[in-house]
Amino acid sequence: MDALLAEAGLAGLFTLSLLASTILPLGSEWLLVLLLAKGFPPAACVLTASVGNTLGALSLWWMGLYGWRWLKKRKNLDPQRQERASRLYRRLGSWSLLLAWLPVIGDGLCLVAGAAGLGWRPFLFLVAAGKTGRYLFVTALTLQLI
Repeated sequence: MDALLAEAGLAGLFTLSLLASTILPLGSEWLLVLLLAKGFPPAACVLTASVGNTLGALSLWWMGLYGWRWLKKRKNLDPQRQERASRLYRRLGSWSLLLAWLPVIGDGLCLVAGAAGLGWRPFLFLVAAGKTGRYLFVTALTLQLI
């Protein structure tokens, strides 16, 4: 699977970034680093990864917005995790979405933002800013090291 994604280039990066930003336990940074090391254009890599990862987060926001009650009934979500995410969102508000790139916590923030009824425009702006910042950091660090 890893080799297939690496061979797919930017399409593989988009797919992995999108999936990594859902409830699936995946990471996309390794493929970003690999493609940069292979000489892919940094701007194209950052844009591809950021768009894919942001769209994946949008799916979580949508689930929170339209399916929160259903999700709570059907999925055995950890109540402590739900409460921690809700407390963090209440304390930091929508600005906490700048941290949507964090593993585990970011997924919860996106779900809670949807469940809280945050509009799609501020959601996309904040999530895209945070996720793009993360990919820019990884790209800059990678380019310094290779």
